[in-house]
Amino acid sequence: MKFILTFFLCIGYLTLNAQQSTASKQVTTFTIDAPQLKTTKKIWVYLPKEYDSNTKKKYPVIYMHDGQNLFDAKTSYVGEWNVDETLDSISAQVIVIGIEHGNEKRMDELTPFKNEKYGGGNGEAYLDFIVQTLKPYVDKSYRTKTNASNTALFGSSLGGLISFYGALKYPKVFGKIGCFSPSFWFNRKEIFTLMEQTKTFKTKIYFLCGDNEGDDDMVKDLNAMEYQINTKRCECKLLNKKTIVQGGQHNEKLWREGFKKAYLWLF
Repeated sequence: MKFILTFFLCIGYLTLNAQQSTASKQVTTFTIDAPQLKTTKKIWVYLPKEYDSNTKKKYPVIYMHDGQNLFDAKTSYVGEWNVDETLDSISAQVIVIGIEHGNEKRMDELTPFKNEKYGGGNGEAYLDFIVQTLKPYVDKSYRTKTNASNTALFGSSLGGLISFYGALKYPKVFGKIGCFSPSFWFNRKEIFTLMEQTKTFKTKIYFLCGDNEGDDDMVKDLNAMEYQINTKRCECKLLNKKTIVQGGQHNEKLWREGFKKAYLWLF
């Protein structure tokens, strides 16, 4: 657990390296005010190759945390997810919106409740920014399918935690969740209590973790959350999938290699 926290605190402070940019031509950026967070946010946008040539088609959207690590080795901390190359390789028909993490405020933004030891707990404002400010702008600026079944939220570690919380807080906005190596330990009591209090859970969700993540509770928590979800709906609906990678560690390699399967299953 301490390894995971230390690793991702480092991400908040180190964002640039000396490598050449590896982002594809389909990736652009813009900056937007985030009044809920009292800051501005850099946003990465991936568009399908055919986006400009097919001017009437609309696309589903994936909102992803830690935008620095998704598309470009130059801005990533310890390696990118290769989201653009992966989607290009399968001619994916989707728009991806990567949201800049808050550097030293990353932990605050990606945790829904305060941890007694580590602090945090500003995740609700972060989600409000996505739903109330960013998504309306994206839907106005790009040809998107705006309903929940075509809107996904993806993240890893603390990003996995806030993505799952997003499913609970905004079920009518996010109909699909990519929940990779979620740090449920950070808000274990609160997130499990909230899940238990949830009457229905219709969100389609893909869980991924490794069995060697440096946290003995990772697989245990994932299994426990899957059980809670299945008490809220019939397993026959096949709305959740769990992949546990043998030897998988808490890093970009695991998430990069798991992204394609998660995308294909969710969409």
